[in-house]
Amino acid sequence: MNYLGHALLSFKHPGILAGNMIGDFVKGMKALEGFPEDMRQGLLLHRKIDAFADAHPATLKAKNLFRADYRLYAGAFVDSLYDHFLANDPHYFPREQDLSDFAQEVYTTLQQYQELLPEGFRRMLPYMVSDNWLYNYRTLKGMQKSFRGVAHRAQYIESSDKAYETFVGHYYELNQHYFDFMDDISAYVKNELNGISPGH
Repeated sequence: MNYLGHALLSFKHPGILAGNMIGDFVKGMKALEGFPEDMRQGLLLHRKIDAFADAHPATLKAKNLFRADYRLYAGAFVDSLYDHFLANDPHYFPREQDLSDFAQEVYTTLQQYQELLPEGFRRMLPYMVSDNWLYNYRTLKGMQKSFRGVAHRAQYIESSDKAYETFVGHYYELNQHYFDFMDDISAYVKNELNGISPGH
């Protein structure tokens, strides 16, 4: 899952959300020591979500569609497209406005944790907010941009064009993989968070 998925799966725990969102910028166990307890829980949750997603049968099937062209980076494209289907999932966002409101809540929460964010994420956050990344996952144009971002960050990818063609060409199949995955990851995370009260 990408940023929208990690945000949603924090289930409105502010500190956990902040930690969950910065997970790709904090490596190793030693690096967790400088964060408050709730952010540490979010960072660990991010790693658990990634491990669960990588091993899930639906994710493996989705990755196979990208593997021939992108090999080890297939998972990065699947993470991104999961956010697209989540952004359009009426179970979580019945109306377009619900997604927009959720995105703004996430940005506000992250800005409240500004001083605790890793430098790389802190530099990125203004772009996330101004370009409204979380909301724009819902559109095909937004996905094209997201895929280009994956290619830009990857050392051995020259273009994301084939990934976008695969995404559009297998749209309904990938959407079904998302549905097969989403109920399982939601139940898994709720179980992981069991006993943690919002705001703590």
